[in-house]
Amino acid sequence: MTPTGPCNAPDVVDVVALGESMVTFLPSRPGRLADVPSFDRGIGGAESNVACVLAAAGHSVRWISRVGEDPFGDHLVEAIGGYGVDVAHVRRDPDRPTGIYFRTAGDRATDAHEVAYYRAGSAASAMSVTDPDPAAVRAGRVLHLSGITPALSASCLDLMRELTARRPGRPLVSFDVNHRPGLWGDTDAPKVLRDLARGADLVFVGQDEAWGLHSAEAVRAALPEPDVLVVKQGAAGATVFEKRDVTFVPAPQVDVVAAVGAGDAFAAGFLSATLRALPVRDRLRHGHLMAAAALTVPGDHATPPSREHADRLAALDDAAWGRLRLGPGWTEEAQRADEEVRTP
Repeated sequence: MTPTGPCNAPDVVDVVALGESMVTFLPSRPGRLADVPSFDRGIGGAESNVACVLAAAGHSVRWISRVGEDPFGDHLVEAIGGYGVDVAHVRRDPDRPTGIYFRTAGDRATDAHEVAYYRAGSAASAMSVTDPDPAAVRAGRVLHLSGITPALSASCLDLMRELTARRPGRPLVSFDVNHRPGLWGDTDAPKVLRDLARGADLVFVGQDEAWGLHSAEAVRAALPEPDVLVVKQGAAGATVFEKRDVTFVPAPQVDVVAAVGAGDAFAAGFLSATLRALPVRDRLRHGHLMAAAALTVPGDHATPPSREHADRLAALDDAAWGRLRLGPGWTEEAQRADEEVRTP
């Protein structure tokens, strides 16, 4: 499936990403949050992460959100805009703060991992169906959303229901389930997220967040409505269901530095290849490559491989793809090699 979208719109972009971004504080060394003496400032947010990766990969991208009229809001707008993302439709809220969070350096999959969110009552939680400019939202070939936004507030949930409602002429709606149990409280998150996913055209869901379902086929049976369903299966790979076709592509071997931002990077890689109308196998491989870039750096944002380099790797035969191993610095090394080839 290739997105068409409102291509006659005067300000059309490849992707519009809507959702909260926060200032993130990354520890200067491993250890409990109580013991870490200092933190480095970064940015984090599922939708803005996708936007930044796509912009770095050469796509036109718009991020829509709300941030506080405060220094942290300034930082988010400037940092995300620095990637080449259009931030003109980010609203500033004089009454609510920009969300922030702190996390430990450990892998999210371990019990030692800690995250401390300070996002209750944030500017982004006040987003509602009357908030974003409808023309700005619809001006993308793809509208990318995630399951984090509806957990922020009742008004955010209403907005997400509006954006995932099936209506003629809407952009291709991409939805990353991104189930974060800690955000939902007593709400029936699985039902809400399934209902939203059923309204999307393209859905990403991790096997580990798929409501206790233990196979990709079971996830598809629970979500038959999306035209394309991508089930991410961790280090094993990912499976795509499109019409009657089922495609599995294993992930390359990766020397993981930090398992942060990989899911967002995978979605960006898959969307980039979708926008370019590449075959399903290559869409998955581009997703894996972008995820590998994120996995081999400590923060949420990594230097993605150049389009040319990613295309070369995605075109490998199955045996060569199976031997591929990626470690820290692999994207920078490839860029240096490409520059040496181009230098006379």
